[in-house]
Amino acid sequence: MIFAVRTTLGREYSVVESIARATRKFGYKVHSVFVPKDVKGYIFVEAPGSSDVREAVAGIHNARGVVDKVVNIEEVTEAIESKHVEVKLKKGDLVEIVSDPFKGEKAKVIRVDEVKREVTVEMIEAAIPIPTTLPVETVRIIKSSD
Repeated sequence: MIFAVRTTLGREYSVVESIARATRKFGYKVHSVFVPKDVKGYIFVEAPGSSDVREAVAGIHNARGVVDKVVNIEEVTEAIESKHVEVKLKKGDLVEIVSDPFKGEKAKVIRVDEVKREVTVEMIEAAIPIPTTLPVETVRIIKSSD
């Protein structure tokens, strides 16, 4: 069964690590723990019952409680299924970086690695253009080189 656990916003990964550590140390009956990509403030825990989840979560900083309802696998399938998104970037494209640490910076694409799903860019406003490799999900195309 899968159970949702409320967490402090932005602390989902630390709660997952704490649950994993506690499970290894104390032998709780937890099969898996994961952070859904598009749901903030919650993690999902797979365990035989809610009492097992409550034991594993008890005393963990930033864990705010277990939701008293079993989550159907169909409800979380989208969060755990891998989706292949076509990479539409190409050399010479102008992009904006949409995640930290370069959020808001404009850059020019100098190389695209579709296998690794990475793009190498040079910042436009940098004094010295240094190639930086980023995941393709962290850039947004502004102007195509076509």
